[in-house]
Amino acid sequence: MTVETKLPYNKEYIEQFSTDRNEPAWMKTLRLEALEQAEQLEMPKPDKTKITRWNFSKFKQEFTKGEAISSIKELPEVLQDYFDQENVPENLLIQRNHSIAYATLSSDLKEKGVIFTDIFTALEKHSDLVEKYFMKDAVNVDQNRLTALHAALMNGGAFIYVPKNVEIEEPLQVVFWQEDPELSLFNHVIVVADENSKLTYVENYISSNEEQETVANIVEEVIAMDNAKISYGAVDNFAAGTTTYINRRGVAYNNATIDWALGQMNDGNTVSENITYLMGNGATSNANAVSVGRGKQIQNFTASIVQHGKATDGFILQRGVMKESATTIFNAIGKIEHGGTKANAVQESRVLMLSPKARGDANPILLIEEDDVTAGHAASVGRVDPIQMYYLMSRGLTKDEAERLVIHGFLAPVVNELPIESVKKQLKQVIERKVY
Repeated sequence: MTVETKLPYNKEYIEQFSTDRNEPAWMKTLRLEALEQAEQLEMPKPDKTKITRWNFSKFKQEFTKGEAISSIKELPEVLQDYFDQENVPENLLIQRNHSIAYATLSSDLKEKGVIFTDIFTALEKHSDLVEKYFMKDAVNVDQNRLTALHAALMNGGAFIYVPKNVEIEEPLQVVFWQEDPELSLFNHVIVVADENSKLTYVENYISSNEEQETVANIVEEVIAMDNAKISYGAVDNFAAGTTTYINRRGVAYNNATIDWALGQMNDGNTVSENITYLMGNGATSNANAVSVGRGKQIQNFTASIVQHGKATDGFILQRGVMKESATTIFNAIGKIEHGGTKANAVQESRVLMLSPKARGDANPILLIEEDDVTAGHAASVGRVDPIQMYYLMSRGLTKDEAERLVIHGFLAPVVNELPIESVKKQLKQVIERKVY
């Protein structure tokens, strides 16, 4: 049974929620101000997608703890594929519903001052540091109604901070497990790489609510200071009952790099924004994303790189496979601001259609306010190439086997960018399940 949100998130609820978690005063104030703003702000308006009738108002808001585990072997089989069983990650967080069920960080990284924890522990132990970045540089509270509601109702997430001159070789991995089928997830993730630091961060979202309706409202802020490098990989795998809003934004300063590899595998209606601001000179971002749509779901994905600094590089690569009656919009936006001389903006969006009822739009957009730059785009929407099929079938493959190879080859340029082999394997399995 779902719960109408008109009752749970009034002012008294927010105050009590914040007090129960011993949040600092600034966080409680931010929540209450965000709640007031949400009442005045409009819903986001993704291009070519009407979301006014989507479910953003039916969910269970109560804070729900998940049972702790002592080993990943205690997880259900559906989650086992996220890990290499013979080489358990040293640096791992598992959020089960709204609480941390499992957490580990190597002693070496602890000694170097690396912070890798859930958002509530970070608010308690590193309040000043969280306040410095929480919805300041990347995402603003008043961006739209959903970002304001997110700030008011935030009920989970993670905080990652890598100090200056620290390079982390082993990935930091977080699994967000929506075990309760009616549970709302208002996750906030902050990843900060200080000057001359380096890290790889990978996260996974998973749920199994095919029938029960609920909402995932996710905001993630990724900050790379001067000469820092962040490799960010994610596999989103919410079930059909979850309506999803994901706002991922990055800010890169002088000679910093933020690379994205996103597997967007949700089965429910989804709006996803992935926007990177290249603020510093020489900053770089590669935004790679792959999606498979099926059933009657509607998806809208926007990838944007906004280039402010000089001699910046922004590359967008999106690939999608649509089947049955799915509808997906891919927006790729490269924007070079005035003063961003010597910048380079390149984008490519391609959609493969597997059904005559499916719909896929690839919209390339270049917004250039400088003349001493290079920029280009490519976009295509089409069916499986009959020549490729003929070639493969002439060598003994069945039609289904040939089509499967074509699809995996089509998505490989993005899938291969995921920085953890076990997660890459899991994404391939999700693609296989969604396509066949």
